[in-house]
Amino acid sequence: MDPEGFAGEKIVKPLTKEELAAFKAAQDRAGVIYISRIPPGMQPPKVRHLMSQHGEVGRVYLQQEDAKRAYLRKKYTSTKKAHYTEGWVEFKNKKVARSVAEMLNAQPIGGKKGSRWRDDIWTMKYLPKFKWNMLTEQVAHEAAMQSAKMRVELSQSRQEQSEYLRNVELAKQLDKRAEKKREKGEDFVLKSHKRAEPARKKAKVESEDRIDANVLSSVF
Repeated sequence: MDPEGFAGEKIVKPLTKEELAAFKAAQDRAGVIYISRIPPGMQPPKVRHLMSQHGEVGRVYLQQEDAKRAYLRKKYTSTKKAHYTEGWVEFKNKKVARSVAEMLNAQPIGGKKGSRWRDDIWTMKYLPKFKWNMLTEQVAHEAAMQSAKMRVELSQSRQEQSEYLRNVELAKQLDKRAEKKREKGEDFVLKSHKRAEPARKKAKVESEDRIDANVLSSVF
């Protein structure tokens, strides 16, 4: 039976001290390069394939384009695949990562004649002292910020919709009243109610009037 088919929680065995030490050592040896521009249509497997030609690659992460931009692109163009804007590639050896970034930066991607990305230019940089866990934390933080922003926008949208519906209902009621008045041959006049001044402000004005009267009586 395939254990992946079970719906229960996966049991993750804790690492031994030796395994943990080996994992930390591997993380310390690894290096990450940042690719500031991913050629249109290039997918993560292709990036891994191209980078693997220069050294042993660990993890690869490409950032997808903005959802609004993706919607417009899919609507007005024939390309339906996901597009990526930037990416990070982890090499097992930081020295290899540094040399790859220095060698490929501002250079054509190359490849066979007629290749789609043959004339595209790599734009990449080695990130010293940057580890993969920093990237995952950044991605999680940005996702949380985006989620919070969406919640605020949805809340504002609901408030605006509720206010709009109240105004529509009020307009219907006023139309009904106006129609009844017209049936009776009367004119319908929308009265505007003047707000009463706050009691505190009114009391302040009265006290100022009394002070002015006292001053005048003492002068004359």
